[in-house]
Amino acid sequence: MNFESLFENCRLCPRDCGVNRLGNEDRNRSGFCRQNHQLRVAYVGPHFGEEPPLTGTHGSGTVFFTGCSLRCSFCQNYQISREGLGRDITVEALCQEVEAMIQDHHVHNINLVTPDHFFPHVVALVLGLRERSHELPVVMNLSGYQSLAMLGMSEAIADIYLPDFKYADPHLSAKLSKCKDYGEVALQAISEMVKQKGFLDAFEKGTALATKGVLVRHLVLPGQMENSINALTTLFLEFGPRLPLSLMSQYTPVVPHRDQDLNRRLRREEFDTVYSHATSLGFERLFVQFPDDNPSVEAPFLPDFQQDKPFSGQTPRD
Repeated sequence: MNFESLFENCRLCPRDCGVNRLGNEDRNRSGFCRQNHQLRVAYVGPHFGEEPPLTGTHGSGTVFFTGCSLRCSFCQNYQISREGLGRDITVEALCQEVEAMIQDHHVHNINLVTPDHFFPHVVALVLGLRERSHELPVVMNLSGYQSLAMLGMSEAIADIYLPDFKYADPHLSAKLSKCKDYGEVALQAISEMVKQKGFLDAFEKGTALATKGVLVRHLVLPGQMENSINALTTLFLEFGPRLPLSLMSQYTPVVPHRDQDLNRRLRREEFDTVYSHATSLGFERLFVQFPDDNPSVEAPFLPDFQQDKPFSGQTPRD
């Protein structure tokens, strides 16, 4: 299949823009993701802020792509998802950079962050790495708002899916991500991911590092406990207690919001309410990122992609 042709009438994400991204030099008119066919990347390097089965001791080998098909108003990576920060690069040059990262840092996997709007290039990248005999697990780090058609094509190149499940409330998803159908679409997408790969095998096999499977993330937003409670209930009813789930508290306000709750950090009591609900439901495979009790502490998980090392506050594990 000629994957490049997917840019011609682009329906790589559920937005179904149908935009011809080939030869379109004006990114501001290139569909919801704001990207044409030119591959753009913001950062390539080891990342130590992922869940332990992905981070290990040497880090997860991340590639952060510019742009996003969801573009949440509160995005912690807003510099690249909303402001378009990044650099143009060829697939061959990116393959060389990823290969150098593997050799220099001995990362445990290749973690492709918000890659769906550049899916044709992602296929070429993974195949190029395999031609060079690099067989590390490939992580598709996703928003949850994914096309089933793209996921079907992803099955041959992806080993691990790391999707978000952000919203159960359609009004909230419409307000913050301009997609009222997020919950329905994301649930179908995650179901397809689980059908392809099963649950994260670090739990199934009792190993320190994951090589295959699905881990779902949920970020608790300030003032939106009901959304989180309903989202977790939905996941539990759909997938049961053995679904690997990562409950995150790292929300940091990066741009002003009309909703004043989103202009502050998450409170400990808010997170504890959601966490208690997760445990009362019976989730057995929980990663929990508890909020810092000191609100004056600088957010350690907030990257700055204007720096050579965006995640300077994170260090390798012993």
